[in-house]
Amino acid sequence: MAATCAFTFTTAASGASGSAHRLKAEKQALAFYTGEIRKLRTETWYWQRVMGVPQSRPNVRRLETASVPRLQQLDGLWTALEHRAYQRAQHPPNLDAWLCIHRYEGSWTDAGGPYYGGLQMDMSFQSSYGGWLLARKGTADHWTPLEQIWTAVKAARVRGFWPWPNTARFCGLI
Repeated sequence: MAATCAFTFTTAASGASGSAHRLKAEKQALAFYTGEIRKLRTETWYWQRVMGVPQSRPNVRRLETASVPRLQQLDGLWTALEHRAYQRAQHPPNLDAWLCIHRYEGSWTDAGGPYYGGLQMDMSFQSSYGGWLLARKGTADHWTPLEQIWTAVKAARVRGFWPWPNTARFCGLI
């Protein structure tokens, strides 16, 4: 009887230990995937915001309540969304036209107000078409060239190339 009790105790202890190990591994997996998804989601939303397109929405209300397989699925989804957003952001519309305008305007880091950056944006322009970047990073001379170009793309959707009348004419755009 003692052997049976010892065996039962060992099995019970081993079972509890295995269960605790599985629980710990599951918590680690949940924490890992939740962190990865949050990073991917932040990057995706950043690029989507730079481009001025609607943000992708998650397919789960709270990551904390999702199972590990669901989080793995969401991780794959957000990885693909982030990759697509990043790739699309690298190829703004009319890139050659913006680079031509830039050649006549100034350095990407030109801080000589009242016009800033490589596309010489004034404060009103920056506020209207890149307000969140202005609030987050300061004037356009602190933005990346891609951020400056995408801000100009947003303006061009509304105003065309008219904010750059001379350089757009030199580049054959108006």
